[in-house]
Amino acid sequence: MKRNLALATFLLIAAVTVAQLQKISIPAGTPEDKALQAASSEPDAQKKLAMYQDVVQQFGSNPDAVAFANWQISQQYQNVGDLDKALEFGDKALAATPRNLDILVSQASIAQQKKSNAKVMDYALRGGEVYASIGKQTKSEGMSDQDFASHIEEERTNAKSSYEFLEAAAFNVIASENDAKSRMSSIERFTPAFPNSRFDEQIASYAMVSLSELKDNQRLVSYGEKTLQTNPNSLPTLLLLAGTFADDPKPGSLNKATTYAQKAIEVAKADAPDADRSRKLSAGIAHSTLGYALMKQDKTQAAAAELKTGAGLLKGIDDQQYAIALYRLGYAYAKLSKVTEAREVLMESAKIPGPVQQMSQDLLTKVNAARAKAK
Repeated sequence: MKRNLALATFLLIAAVTVAQLQKISIPAGTPEDKALQAASSEPDAQKKLAMYQDVVQQFGSNPDAVAFANWQISQQYQNVGDLDKALEFGDKALAATPRNLDILVSQASIAQQKKSNAKVMDYALRGGEVYASIGKQTKSEGMSDQDFASHIEEERTNAKSSYEFLEAAAFNVIASENDAKSRMSSIERFTPAFPNSRFDEQIASYAMVSLSELKDNQRLVSYGEKTLQTNPNSLPTLLLLAGTFADDPKPGSLNKATTYAQKAIEVAKADAPDADRSRKLSAGIAHSTLGYALMKQDKTQAAAAELKTGAGLLKGIDDQQYAIALYRLGYAYAKLSKVTEAREVLMESAKIPGPVQQMSQDLLTKVNAARAKAK
């Protein structure tokens, strides 16, 4: 078959008994090949579509011919912007060869163009499952272990770019989802389809944030601790667990918050020469959370030291986290009767628009009243 039909991969693998990946194969010189060649060479778009549809009708018993013809029809419709028709005929191609990564990539691309995240995720997850099946093929009798291993590795290499495209497409659906429940649902489907993903850390972060928004602390802790088993240095996970336990009234939770926050500080290494903005932000949040947990244990002096360090790291990096650290520090100073210091930091946090601005102003008013009364 000529190269102008090279969107399909023409490869026959007789040595593998169970083919998990489906690849279109049209032997050169067959009636199907000639009909497809003629359709491909037709310059008139309407005639081309009709010729491909004739292939589907004439060679309906040949799944490869049907799949390829419908795939080409799908791409013709995509080219003219009829994305619904493009998806319709792409699905027909998939019905003939449901484990074809090339067609799944094509469908995911059309779904992206249509801005249909649900369909993007469906095609991407199917592709992830197909890729995972490569290593589950059955070796035929007489094939050496070495040859079989080489074949599997070659298939994985050939399919890698398609797999990575689908993996990224699915991740982008998660990253763009604003609804926490829908985002978490997508994450739970993503994880088994793309095990050991290059996006694992970001996925864990999105999962923890989603569960935090859903106020599902039990599930959040379970997910977080499971994540740390495979990646004990995941800063997003450490920070979210520290914050969750800091607000958990159960006995022992504050000790866990302290442990996770200290681990995050250790991992971030904010004082290292190569520490970037992200690591300093993580360390700043960790110090702020640690100070908050210590303050709730009435270890106010130690808490103030942590909060001061956290505020110093967060200044100029994240206004909201900086304001939170300042508010907590002002509260600690007030408890320590360091009124001047309390007023100074609370005046600073009260200038920053956000969730703690009014709280800072209210606490500042109380500190000023106590100061006036003391005089």
